[in-house]
Amino acid sequence: MLKVAFASDDRLTVNQHFGAAKGFAIYALDSDRAQLIELAEFPSDTMDGNENKLPAKIAALDGCAAVFCLAAGASAVKHLVAAGVQPIRLDDETPIETLLKEIGRAIREGGIAWVDKALRSKDTDASRFERMAADGWDE
Repeated sequence: MLKVAFASDDRLTVNQHFGAAKGFAIYALDSDRAQLIELAEFPSDTMDGNENKLPAKIAALDGCAAVFCLAAGASAVKHLVAAGVQPIRLDDETPIETLLKEIGRAIREGGIAWVDKALRSKDTDASRFERMAADGWDE
């Protein structure tokens, strides 16, 4: 499963700037389906003007491969990339359902670089744990 977040104030459309996002709709996807697994919402004191807003927003994206938003400042991009979350900036408001279909297609067929990279990373992690389990545990 691939976790992806969408900066949204209506849970239907990517329509928020990352730093000023009122919330994130977080989905888990595989090649066949997408499921809303979490809604992260932020109080108004975490909006623009509060320099400490980024850590809480980035922490809410733990385990996500990407976050879709209308814009993200340089500092936010730096922190997202360091946390292993690919920021995806959209030019226009876009329905989340449309994006979920595109991501699902990319999981099945490939062709979107950040999806391919995230899937390779998950495969590498799974393979590593499978090798460890096969080797057994010595304590």
